[in-house]
Amino acid sequence: MSDTNHQEWWRGAVMYQIYPRSFMDSNGDGIGDLNGITERLDYVASLGVDGIWISPFFKSPQKDFGYDVSDYRDVDPMFGTLEDFDRLLARAHELNLKVVIDQVYSHSSIEHEWFAESRVSQDNPKADWYVWEEARLDGLPPNNWLSAFGGPAWTWDGRRRQYYLHNFLSDQPDLNLHNHEVQDALLDVSRFWLERGVDGFRLDAINLGMHDPELRDNPPLPRVNDEVPEKPYFMQNPVYNLSHDDMPGFLERLRQVADEYGEKFTVAEVGGIDPHPVQRAYTGGCRLSTAYAWEFLIPFRPDTDRFRDAFDVWPDEYDAGWPSWAFCNHDAPRVVTRWRGGEDGGDDGDADWARLFALLLMSLRGNIFIYQGEELGLPQADVPFEKLQDPEGIINWPNTLGRDGARTPMPWKQGEPHCGFSSAEPWLPVEERHDPLSVDAQDSDPFSVLNFFRELIAVRKSSPALKYGRLRLVPSPPHVLAFTRTHGDETVVCVFNLAAEPVTWHPELEAFDLRLSAGMSAGMSAGAGLPELLPAFSGYIGTVS
Repeated sequence: MSDTNHQEWWRGAVMYQIYPRSFMDSNGDGIGDLNGITERLDYVASLGVDGIWISPFFKSPQKDFGYDVSDYRDVDPMFGTLEDFDRLLARAHELNLKVVIDQVYSHSSIEHEWFAESRVSQDNPKADWYVWEEARLDGLPPNNWLSAFGGPAWTWDGRRRQYYLHNFLSDQPDLNLHNHEVQDALLDVSRFWLERGVDGFRLDAINLGMHDPELRDNPPLPRVNDEVPEKPYFMQNPVYNLSHDDMPGFLERLRQVADEYGEKFTVAEVGGIDPHPVQRAYTGGCRLSTAYAWEFLIPFRPDTDRFRDAFDVWPDEYDAGWPSWAFCNHDAPRVVTRWRGGEDGGDDGDADWARLFALLLMSLRGNIFIYQGEELGLPQADVPFEKLQDPEGIINWPNTLGRDGARTPMPWKQGEPHCGFSSAEPWLPVEERHDPLSVDAQDSDPFSVLNFFRELIAVRKSSPALKYGRLRLVPSPPHVLAFTRTHGDETVVCVFNLAAEPVTWHPELEAFDLRLSAGMSAGMSAGAGLPELLPAFSGYIGTVS
């Protein structure tokens, strides 16, 4: 692999996602804000991460908690001001933290001034800035496309006497990125934030940004064992409102803008049933830095085949695209709950799982995203129905864990009201099981999940093989995932038993120095030799010497 990797700060970087509403409240209104983030940046820097990704803080009616933007160039007053953001950015850079912000280009808020003008008539200057279509003769929507949040992806607008497309809430009308004027306007938005000094963008749901102009019906998905999915959205294959072939052209334009400002990081969120070809199409060469999909944000515990299949997608060629990986984010139930399934455990069990998942995540080739609280081993919070805020969670209750359980406030101080997040009642309740896992409770414990994350991130950053190296699978038993990471003269061996039974197996190596392990014997320490026994749900990494 080319040594030019060392010239790109983002390649192999570990990024820390901050969900502003729930990170830290600085003004006592129960909602996190930009000044709260600034106040806690020293903690983030102490993790050893390379930068932060901040979820939306832009002006918004908050129907989808910021992912419905009404002004792309301003901060919502609940989060602060543009001056507050500038101070946050300056402090992050003082701490050598890069700052990546969300950009929501596939849709806006229904309250955005662009939509207000677009809906006035069918012949105004912005009439084609959103996706409008006539009703069918019987008054039904133009086709069978469904919203991810439930119901048709079309809503009737009496002013234009047409339907408009929304892949999410009806309050989130889809922008028409086939229109180059819309592309130009969004590129101007990106310039606005690049001028302020941000280090890159995470592009939310970007492969929903273009639709099939012929508006063909999506085909049905075959039923698995005749089982009815939890919602109609999962009953069809969204081939015509997802991943249009023209999207890479827009991404090339965005990359050109980013390159005007130096070495910037651009990452796409890619959804869908078969996201890997789309990830590859969106990255490498003159397109985005990287992309991630949802293969490891799924509700069930992944097996070794799933990892092997994911590795096969990304060859080692320098310009062939570069992956990113996340096991947690604001849209998925927390990983220690989601992947544990029905396993027994309690707090100690959660800590063991958290270490195992962290070790696996940090071993992967690509960029790594960790989500606030993941480094504490937080389980999914149990939010009672009457306190739910998430529209998707409310619609689908009680058949889904929902998103609120991953968005509850960050626990900072054990035993304090609301775990030190706020002096007021928070917008979501603090989970009582999170109190003993608070930052201050773990900070001074050398064996805590928090300090395991710190050690693990330090090991990754100090290892060119883990940060940049090629990945090669090692033949292993069916439920054992084994691979090497190699760069220059350094080779790191990574071995994980993802089964509920112990396995006696090890790779054929003459010399080996253990670096870190999870779920192994408490007596194992750095520098130990090659383990013979792999307990259930365990793993280790070490160097070939």
